[in-house]
Amino acid sequence: MKLRSPSKMPFLIFAIALNLAGLVGLYTQAAASDEAPFLAENTAAMDKMMADMAVKPTGNVDADFAAMMIPHHQGAIDMALAELRHGKNEQLRRIAQEIVVEQQQEIIAMRLALGQTLPPSAPAQTQATPDQPIATPIHDHSSMSHHAMPMSSSMKMK
Repeated sequence: MKLRSPSKMPFLIFAIALNLAGLVGLYTQAAASDEAPFLAENTAAMDKMMADMAVKPTGNVDADFAAMMIPHHQGAIDMALAELRHGKNEQLRRIAQEIVVEQQQEIIAMRLALGQTLPPSAPAQTQATPDQPIATPIHDHSSMSHHAMPMSSSMKMK
């Protein structure tokens, strides 16, 4: 194999860099147009989760654990809802549905274990409409105990 002359190497590297920059630009434009709503919701969910997990210790390990884990689980719910609103892969959408249910159940169980009252139930918004902006409600099934929650067939013990 013949090596290129050193004088042509800078030009070749520059040409490759231009091609890569063009591809990155195309990807960024596609991501910006197709993925922007998902990325915005996901970033907002993660930012809120991280802020809400910054808990000042109370001296009660159990309460501190729950105070950090509840926002962590709520962040997973919010991210799963973004997948349900914007994702196309049916397998991933099903996993996202299971995440919503399972994380809600764990939030309820932690609150009940600490004797906390549960907030009122609210439906999870998984579809955006032009006249109704997407909001992330509190996701709890307060009328049901942790053990009374229905389980999908994939979650039942065999």
